[in-house]
Amino acid sequence: MQPTDQRVGAVEIKTLTKQISAHNKANPNEKIKFPSAIDLHKWLVALVKPENNWYYQSSLRHPGYALRSLRSAWDRCFKKISGIPRFKKKFKNDSFTLDGTIKVVDHYKIQVPVIGVLKTYERLPFGLRPKSVTISRKANRWFISYKLETEPRANNASTKIGVDLGVLRFATLSTGEQIESPMPLKKLGKKLAKLQWRNRNKEIRSNNWRKAQTKIAKLHSHIANIRKDFIHKLTTKLASENQAA
Repeated sequence: MQPTDQRVGAVEIKTLTKQISAHNKANPNEKIKFPSAIDLHKWLVALVKPENNWYYQSSLRHPGYALRSLRSAWDRCFKKISGIPRFKKKFKNDSFTLDGTIKVVDHYKIQVPVIGVLKTYERLPFGLRPKSVTISRKANRWFISYKLETEPRANNASTKIGVDLGVLRFATLSTGEQIESPMPLKKLGKKLAKLQWRNRNKEIRSNNWRKAQTKIAKLHSHIANIRKDFIHKLTTKLASENQAA
Protein backbone atom coordinates (compact mmCIF):
# COMPACT_ATOMS: atom_id res chain seq x y z
CA MET A 1 0.00 0.00 0.00
CA GLN A 2 1.54 3.28 -1.09
CA PRO A 3 1.17 6.45 1.03
CA THR A 4 -0.23 8.29 -2.00
CA ASP A 5 -2.95 5.65 -2.38
CA GLN A 6 -4.02 6.05 1.24
CA ARG A 7 -4.69 9.75 0.74
CA VAL A 8 -6.63 9.47 -2.55
CA GLY A 9 -10.08 9.34 -0.95
CA ALA A 10 -9.38 12.11 1.58
CA VAL A 11 -7.97 14.52 -1.02
CA GLU A 12 -10.89 14.01 -3.41
CA ILE A 13 -13.52 14.39 -0.69
CA LYS A 14 -11.74 17.53 0.52
CA THR A 15 -11.89 18.96 -3.03
CA LEU A 16 -15.59 18.13 -3.27
CA THR A 17 -16.44 19.79 0.04
CA LYS A 18 -14.52 22.93 -0.92
CA GLN A 19 -16.37 23.14 -4.25
CA ILE A 20 -19.77 22.74 -2.57
CA SER A 21 -18.91 25.34 0.09
CA ALA A 22 -17.70 27.83 -2.53
CA HIS A 23 -20.83 27.32 -4.67
CA ASN A 24 -23.20 27.76 -1.69
CA LYS A 25 -21.38 30.91 -0.60
CA ALA A 26 -21.56 32.42 -4.09
CA ASN A 27 -25.16 31.30 -4.72
CA PRO A 28 -27.16 31.59 -1.46
CA ASN A 29 -30.47 31.06 -3.31
CA GLU A 30 -29.30 27.95 -5.17
CA LYS A 31 -27.47 25.99 -2.53
CA ILE A 32 -26.32 22.44 -3.21
CA LYS A 33 -27.30 19.96 -0.52
CA PHE A 34 -24.20 18.36 0.95
CA PRO A 35 -24.23 14.59 0.21
CA SER A 36 -25.03 12.15 3.01
CA ALA A 37 -22.53 9.64 4.35
CA ILE A 38 -24.11 6.91 2.18
CA ASP A 39 -23.79 9.08 -0.95
CA LEU A 40 -20.16 9.84 -0.12
CA HIS A 41 -19.43 6.16 0.41
CA LYS A 42 -20.97 5.18 -2.95
CA TRP A 43 -18.98 7.90 -4.69
CA LEU A 44 -15.75 6.90 -2.90
CA VAL A 45 -16.15 3.20 -3.78
CA ALA A 46 -16.89 3.96 -7.46
CA LEU A 47 -13.87 6.27 -7.68
CA VAL A 48 -11.24 4.51 -5.56
CA LYS A 49 -11.86 0.78 -5.90
CA PRO A 50 -11.12 0.41 -9.65
CA GLU A 51 -7.70 2.07 -9.32
CA ASN A 52 -6.59 0.91 -5.85
CA ASN A 53 -6.54 -2.81 -5.16
CA TRP A 54 -5.60 -2.30 -1.49
CA TYR A 55 -9.16 -1.04 -0.86
CA TYR A 56 -10.43 -4.63 -1.05
CA GLN A 57 -8.07 -5.68 1.74
CA SER A 58 -9.44 -3.25 4.34
CA SER A 59 -12.71 -3.33 6.23
CA LEU A 60 -15.74 -1.62 4.69
CA ARG A 61 -16.60 -0.23 8.14
CA HIS A 62 -13.49 1.92 8.35
CA PRO A 63 -14.30 4.36 5.50
CA GLY A 64 -17.97 4.22 6.50
CA TYR A 65 -17.22 5.57 9.98
CA ALA A 66 -14.84 8.18 8.56
CA LEU A 67 -17.49 9.47 6.16
CA ARG A 68 -20.14 9.53 8.89
CA SER A 69 -17.79 11.61 11.02
CA LEU A 70 -17.22 13.92 8.05
CA ARG A 71 -20.95 14.36 7.51
CA SER A 72 -21.50 15.01 11.22
CA ALA A 73 -18.66 17.56 11.26
CA TRP A 74 -20.19 19.44 8.30
CA ASP A 75 -23.60 19.40 10.02
CA ARG A 76 -22.04 21.13 13.02
CA CYS A 77 -20.33 23.59 10.69
CA PHE A 78 -23.57 24.41 8.83
CA LYS A 79 -25.35 24.97 12.17
CA LYS A 80 -22.46 27.28 13.20
CA ILE A 81 -21.67 25.10 16.20
CA SER A 82 -18.08 24.61 15.04
CA GLY A 83 -15.78 25.70 12.22
CA ILE A 84 -14.85 24.00 8.96
CA PRO A 85 -13.69 20.39 9.56
CA ARG A 86 -9.97 19.73 9.54
CA PHE A 87 -8.82 16.64 7.74
CA LYS A 88 -6.49 14.23 9.49
CA LYS A 89 -2.76 14.38 8.87
CA LYS A 90 -0.58 11.34 8.51
CA PHE A 91 1.05 10.19 11.78
CA LYS A 92 -1.12 12.63 13.78
CA ASN A 93 -4.07 11.30 15.80
CA ASP A 94 -3.98 8.02 13.86
CA SER A 95 -7.15 6.05 14.60
CA PHE A 96 -9.94 4.08 12.96
CA THR A 97 -13.23 2.50 14.08
CA LEU A 98 -14.62 -0.94 13.32
CA ASP A 99 -17.87 -2.70 14.15
CA GLY A 100 -19.35 -6.11 13.40
CA THR A 101 -18.35 -9.39 15.05
CA ILE A 102 -16.41 -8.23 18.10
CA LYS A 103 -15.91 -10.37 21.18
CA VAL A 104 -13.55 -10.72 24.10
CA VAL A 105 -11.88 -14.11 23.67
CA ASP A 106 -10.30 -14.13 27.12
CA HIS A 107 -9.11 -11.56 29.65
CA TYR A 108 -6.18 -10.50 27.43
CA LYS A 109 -7.45 -11.12 23.89
CA ILE A 110 -10.12 -9.42 21.81
CA GLN A 111 -11.30 -10.41 18.33
CA VAL A 112 -12.09 -7.65 15.81
CA PRO A 113 -13.17 -7.82 12.14
CA VAL A 114 -10.54 -8.23 9.39
CA ILE A 115 -7.54 -7.87 11.75
CA GLY A 116 -8.39 -10.92 13.87
CA VAL A 117 -7.38 -11.54 17.50
CA LEU A 118 -5.44 -8.79 19.28
CA LYS A 119 -3.50 -9.32 22.51
CA THR A 120 -3.76 -6.61 25.16
CA TYR A 121 -1.53 -5.74 28.10
CA GLU A 122 -4.46 -4.72 30.30
CA ARG A 123 -7.12 -7.07 31.60
CA LEU A 124 -10.42 -7.09 29.68
CA PRO A 125 -13.90 -7.90 31.06
CA PHE A 126 -14.46 -11.43 29.73
CA GLY A 127 -17.79 -12.35 28.12
CA LEU A 128 -18.75 -8.90 26.81
CA ARG A 129 -19.62 -8.20 23.17
CA PRO A 130 -18.77 -4.56 22.36
CA LYS A 131 -20.75 -2.80 19.62
CA SER A 132 -17.67 -1.17 18.11
CA VAL A 133 -13.96 -0.66 18.75
CA THR A 134 -11.62 2.23 18.01
CA ILE A 135 -7.92 1.50 17.48
CA SER A 136 -5.63 4.50 17.93
CA ARG A 137 -1.92 5.25 18.09
CA LYS A 138 -0.19 7.53 20.58
CA ALA A 139 3.57 7.92 20.27
CA ASN A 140 4.82 4.35 19.69
CA ARG A 141 1.91 2.59 21.39
CA TRP A 142 -1.41 1.31 20.09
CA PHE A 143 -4.63 1.42 22.10
CA ILE A 144 -8.04 -0.17 21.64
CA SER A 145 -11.23 1.24 23.15
CA TYR A 146 -14.69 -0.29 22.89
CA LYS A 147 -18.27 0.90 23.20
CA LEU A 148 -20.77 -0.82 25.52
CA GLU A 149 -24.38 -0.24 26.48
CA THR A 150 -24.92 0.34 30.22
CA GLU A 151 -27.84 1.33 32.39
CA PRO A 152 -27.68 4.84 33.89
CA ARG A 153 -27.21 5.02 37.66
CA ALA A 154 -29.13 7.45 39.81
CA ASN A 155 -27.23 9.92 41.99
CA ASN A 156 -28.80 10.10 45.46
CA ALA A 157 -26.64 13.00 46.66
CA SER A 158 -28.57 16.11 47.72
CA THR A 159 -25.77 18.71 48.03
CA LYS A 160 -24.56 21.17 45.42
CA ILE A 161 -21.09 22.58 44.99
CA GLY A 162 -19.46 25.38 43.02
CA VAL A 163 -16.11 25.02 41.24
CA ASP A 164 -13.84 27.94 40.31
CA LEU A 165 -10.93 27.08 38.00
CA GLY A 166 -7.83 29.17 38.61
CA VAL A 167 -4.23 29.81 37.56
CA LEU A 168 -2.25 29.51 40.81
CA ARG A 169 -4.15 26.32 41.71
CA PHE A 170 -6.27 24.00 39.63
CA ALA A 171 -9.61 24.69 41.30
CA THR A 172 -11.24 26.14 44.39
CA LEU A 173 -14.51 24.65 45.66
CA SER A 174 -17.35 26.64 47.22
CA THR A 175 -16.65 24.77 50.45
CA GLY A 176 -13.25 26.51 50.61
CA GLU A 177 -11.25 23.44 49.63
CA GLN A 178 -8.35 24.17 47.28
CA ILE A 179 -7.24 21.58 44.72
CA GLU A 180 -3.67 21.75 43.44
CA SER A 181 -2.49 20.53 40.04
CA PRO A 182 -0.56 17.23 39.89
CA MET A 183 3.01 17.75 41.11
CA PRO A 184 4.84 15.76 38.35
CA LEU A 185 3.65 18.14 35.61
CA LYS A 186 6.15 20.89 36.46
CA LYS A 187 9.09 18.48 36.45
CA LEU A 188 7.95 16.80 33.23
CA GLY A 189 7.42 20.20 31.58
CA LYS A 190 11.09 21.04 32.14
CA LYS A 191 12.12 17.65 30.75
CA LEU A 192 9.96 18.23 27.66
CA ALA A 193 11.51 21.67 27.07
CA LYS A 194 15.01 20.14 27.32
CA LEU A 195 14.19 17.40 24.78
CA GLN A 196 12.74 19.93 22.35
CA TRP A 197 15.78 22.21 22.75
CA ARG A 198 18.17 19.31 22.03
CA ASN A 199 16.19 18.41 18.91
CA ARG A 200 16.27 21.91 17.41
CA ASN A 201 19.31 21.42 15.13
CA LYS A 202 18.79 17.82 14.03
CA GLU A 203 18.28 17.17 10.34
CA ILE A 204 14.58 16.66 9.65
CA ARG A 205 13.62 13.04 8.88
CA SER A 206 17.05 11.72 9.82
CA ASN A 207 17.30 8.68 12.13
CA ASN A 208 18.33 10.82 15.12
CA TRP A 209 15.46 13.22 14.42
CA ARG A 210 12.95 10.34 14.33
CA LYS A 211 14.28 8.91 17.61
CA ALA A 212 14.00 12.33 19.25
CA GLN A 213 10.46 12.79 17.89
CA THR A 214 9.45 9.43 19.39
CA LYS A 215 10.84 10.44 22.80
CA ILE A 216 9.03 13.79 22.65
CA ALA A 217 5.77 12.11 21.60
CA LYS A 218 6.03 9.58 24.45
CA LEU A 219 6.59 12.37 26.97
CA HIS A 220 3.65 14.36 25.56
CA SER A 221 1.49 11.25 25.94
CA HIS A 222 2.70 10.70 29.51
CA ILE A 223 1.84 14.29 30.49
CA ALA A 224 -1.57 14.05 28.81
CA ASN A 225 -2.32 10.79 30.65
CA ILE A 226 -1.47 12.36 34.02
CA ARG A 227 -3.82 15.27 33.28
CA LYS A 228 -6.63 12.99 32.09
CA ASP A 229 -6.29 10.69 35.11
CA PHE A 230 -6.33 13.65 37.52
CA ILE A 231 -9.37 15.33 35.89
CA HIS A 232 -11.27 12.03 35.58
CA LYS A 233 -10.79 11.17 39.26
CA LEU A 234 -11.68 14.69 40.37
CA THR A 235 -14.86 14.96 38.27
CA THR A 236 -15.96 11.46 39.31
CA LYS A 237 -15.48 12.35 42.98
CA LEU A 238 -17.43 15.63 42.64
CA ALA A 239 -20.24 14.01 40.65
CA SER A 240 -20.66 11.09 43.07
CA GLU A 241 -20.68 13.27 46.20
CA ASN A 242 -22.84 16.11 44.89
CA GLN A 243 -26.06 16.45 42.92
CA ALA A 244 -24.73 19.30 40.73
CA ALA A 245 -21.49 21.18 40.30
